[in-house]
Order: sequence, then structure tokens, then C-alpha cells
Amino acid sequence: MKRFMFSLWLPVVSALVTLAASSPVEQTPVTVGKAERPRYDKLSPMLRQMVRKNIGDKNQAMQQDKTICAFVQVNDGGEELLRKNGCRLLEQVGDICIAMIPQHRLGELSRDGRIRRIEANRNKSVLNDSVARALNVNPVREGWELPQAFTGQGVVVGVMDVGFDLTHPTFYTRDLSDYRIRRFWDMLSADTVGSQLPVGRDFEGRDELLAVAHARDGLDQTHGTHTTGTAAGSGYDSPYSGMAPESDICLVANAVTQDTIYIAPEDYDKYTFALDALGFKYIFDYAERRGMPCVINFSEGSVQDFWGYDVLYYEMLQRITGPGRIIVSAAGNNGGDKMWFSKPRGEMSAGSFFTAYSREGIVTLKGDRHFMLRMVAYQGNDRDTLTISTSDIVAQQDSLFTGRVATASDSVKVMIEAYPSCYAEGETCYDIALTATRRLGSTPSISMEVIGEDADVEAFVVSGRFIDDAFNSSLSAGEKSRSILSPSSAPCVICVGATAYRQYVINYEGTRKTADNGTDGVRAPSSAVGPTYDGRIKPDVMAPGINVISAFNSYYLENHPNANDVKWDVAHFDFNGRTYAWNSNSGTSMASPVVAGIVALWLQACPTLTADDVRDVFSHTCRHYNPAMGYPNNYYGYGEIDAYRGLLYILGAEAITGVSATPTKAKVSICSDGQLEMVLPAPSTTAARVSVYSLKGQLVARGLLAPGCDRQQMRLPALRGGDVYVVQIDGDSNCSGSMLVRALP
Repeated sequence: MKRFMFSLWLPVVSALVTLAASSPVEQTPVTVGKAERPRYDKLSPMLRQMVRKNIGDKNQAMQQDKTICAFVQVNDGGEELLRKNGCRLLEQVGDICIAMIPQHRLGELSRDGRIRRIEANRNKSVLNDSVARALNVNPVREGWELPQAFTGQGVVVGVMDVGFDLTHPTFYTRDLSDYRIRRFWDMLSADTVGSQLPVGRDFEGRDELLAVAHARDGLDQTHGTHTTGTAAGSGYDSPYSGMAPESDICLVANAVTQDTIYIAPEDYDKYTFALDALGFKYIFDYAERRGMPCVINFSEGSVQDFWGYDVLYYEMLQRITGPGRIIVSAAGNNGGDKMWFSKPRGEMSAGSFFTAYSREGIVTLKGDRHFMLRMVAYQGNDRDTLTISTSDIVAQQDSLFTGRVATASDSVKVMIEAYPSCYAEGETCYDIALTATRRLGSTPSISMEVIGEDADVEAFVVSGRFIDDAFNSSLSAGEKSRSILSPSSAPCVICVGATAYRQYVINYEGTRKTADNGTDGVRAPSSAVGPTYDGRIKPDVMAPGINVISAFNSYYLENHPNANDVKWDVAHFDFNGRTYAWNSNSGTSMASPVVAGIVALWLQACPTLTADDVRDVFSHTCRHYNPAMGYPNNYYGYGEIDAYRGLLYILGAEAITGVSATPTKAKVSICSDGQLEMVLPAPSTTAARVSVYSLKGQLVARGLLAPGCDRQQMRLPALRGGDVYVVQIDGDSNCSGSMLVRALP
């Protein structure tokens, strides 16, 4: 799993540039008078391409069995229309359905007034970052102590990801008495006999799950094992426990761009954003049947766009989330790249050089008036220039322009398509797709410049990055911003960025693996930054994401013993006759499950929390790396999550006079004989006062810690079993602070 997996670019990007929007400069829906013509304005770009392909396909019989999983927004009678057209309705929330649709029916459905919109897009990529892999950080213990009263018990932690090892001992309780994965839907499973699910099948119960052993892609992927371990692993016989080690676990193995080898070509279009939405609902429905709150981690993503790929997707996510139903997602790892520049009205021009990590790159320009676009290829003294007005692009058939810039070493194909922005009426977007015969931007260098004093223009990188180049130092526009991925960009999703602490890790061979991403909770340079394409602040929150140590897939380890990932294993151990590992990994993929697991702790305290409630907790309790900045902001959101302060805030304990928001370093617990036991990291140098409060603020006990002892007990009055109490210790640095404890039943 490489840092720029998503930059290899989803298959839809190649398709995107061949699409043709209906009347792209129109800012209102196209009116189609004749019934024979499909309503392209009702279809997202990927579906428009399918309709055009089917119309032009001489052998349409080949398309009869191909279906696509899509969102459909319906008017009255739309559901029945879908059924009559051979569609399989998989889910419906209000007027939005998720359906398997025969591709040859798309055009006909678009013409019917009972259908308002049909939307689909390809799947995403995983978001861990192998380039930045380094420090030996256990985020559970880094910077705060989790309160002993909350472990995620009674909460479902859901994870949709790839590469699950269902047998790893971290998914048992720490004493191995209970196996905590309760249910698992493998969307890639070839065993579909009797399954009622649209793809793959699900498994339930310890024996069935352990017999399956791993997701179908588990021989070649490991990402989901790591993220699940971070969110909910018990740690087994190690210090590497997850955030919510006693939570129930529900998993969905979905498909990403790296998993296409497991999908038959005729089924490829079933694996879309709509299927992911079903995965989220599958986990929420399981939690609802169990009567438990639920948080889902999603460490995958795709680039935002102006086509409107995510309109119904985001609406569906909004409808399935709510009290006790929260989605947490990784921000992305392109924060270190220039991803955006602007040319304000009144300025004549702005531009930059552009490069990509493969032969293909894409930039989207957005403007409110026509302007000129100039592209130049540079090689030594050789120059080739392409200049075109956006008015000429719009005038082309299907608003699709094709050109080329070339030097002696390479010829770069340029395709530009115009279409209306899905966010702002009156703004037109231009997708510029560049294709070279070698890595784009290496040789020749490629510059991109927008010209026109009257136009307000913005440039967004879809695949690639803006760079400076000595060929023309004046073309140096660009900022490291607008890199948040979807669905983290959705308003209802908690978006997580990554912070950094240590710079190295010692692997299982004793080798020091070093990388420097900063210390003390600074934002990791690669962590994506906002705003979103429609101007909202993201990320929402930060968490440690640079070398997080968590579970590693034993089947991947067995299949790829010499892989680079394995060199970042910090320990190997045997369990039930297999070799397992703890692995250090980095990226926003690793930060997101930290937050998801902590939210599980908060849901245990308050099962009706919503995403907005969680943001309110962030706003009152997050730590600020740079207090001089205003919060929330597009680099840190509300700041770095603080599990303990958040719990104090949720429980109302922060309002109790005398209670510190800083956790004590002492280990505090209530013994079976009813006494309060305190174990200090070192003997107290002075006498310390101990106060015990109920959550209503009542003082229920008070005592003293004698100096010179590192373990002491204090007798308590009879406490109400199961209730949470706050222990405040006022003394030296070895013990001062507070801790939440729960009275024994």
C-alpha cells in the first residue's frame, strides 16, 4: 500500500475526459423534447458515458447482463418504474434508492419524469502513507491516558476497509475469553450461494468467521487489519491496544482500485459509491438490531469534483447517520503538495508547472467568465505552445476540445471538457486531462497559465500536483490546500487529519527505521487540508497518525515476507500455530481509527451523540498545537482530539469545581472490597489530597496520600454499583490530576 495509491487515479478519471455534458454552459437543466433522447442532465458523468457507449454499441446484446449499482432519486411511482425495468432495489431512504440497474435501461429511465437523478462513481483507494512511515507511537498512550471507566463496551465499532485478518488475537478480548468480531460482509467473496446481498456474502459467529480466516483480498492487502486494531483491538499480549478494546466489531470488506483483480469484468460496475453506502448501512443496521450505538471508521477516499458525483451519496450518508450513528473518515495524504491556485479578477494571469506520478494528470479550472488558457511544453531551448479560449472550448461539439503540445522527446495529448459547476450557478468548469508517453511533467516540463483580467478563475488538481520550474520562474502560483478527499468532505462525516510525534521506530530485526514528520503533535506535512471545493472548513479534528503501531495481517505476512511493509513490523509472535505481527504504519488512515475508537468511548458515555455533538465536544476540549491560530481552521480543524477531556465534557464533570481536565498519572481503580486503590509511577514526595465526586458534583469521600509510597488504598463509603465517579488528586507531578472510575456492580 503506497502513499500515492489514489494518485494512480481511479479508472473513472480516464473515462471522465471522454464524457460529454449536455449544454455545459447552461446553468439550468436541459429540456429534452423528444422521448427518444436520453436525459443526460439526470445522469452523473460515468452513467452518461455508459448510455452513449450502449447507444453506439452494435452488439448491444453483450450489455444485457451488465448492471451498475447506483443511487436513484425518485418522484412518486419511481420505485415501481425501477422494478418494471428489471432493477433490483437494494435500499431506500426517503426518495433516494440504491439499486442494481441494467446498464441498457439507463437511457430509458432517464427520460421518465418519475426519475429525478441517477448517480454512480467508481470506488476509492486506501489512504495509508508508506513514504512517511516512521515513529514508534502507540496512539492509545501518546499524550493522554484513557479513562478506566470506558472501554467501548456496549458500542459497535464498524470498519469498512480491505485486507482483514479475522484471526488476529487482537480481535479477542485480552484474556482470549471472547472473540469480538460479530459480523462480516465480504463484498469480494466468491462464495455467494444463498446470499441475499448484492455482491459477496456475509458471515456471523465465531466459528464461521474464524473458518473464513481472512477477506478474499487478505492475501495481498493488510490495511483493514491495521485500522481495525487501532480503533478496537484489545492488544492481546502487548502494549498495542486500540482505543475501544471491549467494543463489538462489525466489518465490511469493500473494493478499492487495488482490488480489481478479484472482480469479474462484467461485475466491475457494481462496485461504486452506492455499494459503499450499503456497506455503511449494513453496519448501522446490525448495531440497531443489537440496540447499540455505532461509529464507523473509513480510511479510504476519492478526489472531490465539480461534476456532482457525490450529491446523492452525501444525501444518503446524511440520512443514515444521526443519534448514535457516526461516520469517521480519513482526510487524505496530499497535504504536502500544491493542489490549488487562483487568478483573482483584476489580475491578468496566474500559472504554474504541473507534474503527475504517472503518464496521466488532470486539473479542473473553474471560472465565472471566459478566459484564455495557455499551455507550454519546455525541453532545453525547444518550446511548444497551445493557447485556446474557453469560449472556443464551449463551441466545440459536446464542448470537448482535443489538442497537443510536443517537444522532440514527447508529445502530450490535451483533452479539455466544459460543464457547469454543481456548486455554483453561473460558474463553468473545464477538466484538462494530459496524457504523455512517459511520466507526465518529467520531460518535457509542462506549464499551465490562465489569462484574462475580467475572469475570477481557480485551478484544482485532480491527479498530480503543481510545482515550480526554472524554465519560467514567474509561473509559481499554487498553495498546499483543497486536498480533502471524499467522503471526508461530506458535511455529516467527521474528517480526520494526522499529527506527528516521534521520528523513528526499531523494527523486529533491530533495525532503526527513520523518518522525520515533526514532533509534539504538529500536523504531519502530508495530512490533507481544506477548505472543501464548496468552501467549508475541513478537517474537523486531528489525531496521531505517524507511526501508529497496530495489528498486521498474518496472511499478507505469509504471502509477502519480503515486502517493504514487513520491514516496518516492530514484533513477530506466534498464536495458534501462525506467525502474527505488530506493524508501524502512517497516514491519515491511521489517525482516523484513533478518532473512531475514542468516539466509541464517548458513545458508551452518551449513546445518542451525533456528529454535530462530537464537533461540539471538539470545540470545547481539543488541544491546539499553535494557540495563536483561530480554531477551527483548514489545517487542524478544531485541534487534536483529547479523549479524557472529551469524556469529562460529555459527562458534565468538567463543571465540578476542583476537578482537573488533566488526567492523573496514577492508575486509579475501585477494588472488589470497595476500597479505592491508587498506584503512582513513583512515590509521592509530599502528602496529596484525594477527593471523590459523583457526576452530580457531590463530594462523596476525601482522604490523604502519604508521601514516600507508590501504592495506597483509601476506604470509600458504599457507592452505587456501575456509576461513574471522578477521583481528583492534588499533589506533586507524579499524581496530580483527575481520573474517571466506575464502581463495581
